[in-house]
Amino acid sequence: MKNLFLSAAIALGSLTSFASTTAPVTIVKTISIGDEYTEIKLEELPTAVNDAFKKAYPADAVITKAYKNEKKEYKLDITAGGKTETLFANEDGTWIKK
Repeated sequence: MKNLFLSAAIALGSLTSFASTTAPVTIVKTISIGDEYTEIKLEELPTAVNDAFKKAYPADAVITKAYKNEKKEYKLDITAGGKTETLFANEDGTWIKK
């Protein structure tokens, strides 16, 4: 009977020490769009994209960086009202959801 209690105590003791040494697991999920964009000068943006931006956003909105991919799609990093945002547009100024 004494051996039963002793073995139960050892088993429970080893489980609690094992549980206290495990670290929490963090899972990070990365989503890749798959379209490779290369940075371009703001002057290289098509007029249609600039016009669409000016029409859709207030006067204080500014394009900070522009990128282009092989499909002639444009990625715009903008700042408006103290917030930063990323937009996507076709060469003709049509907005794309990504």
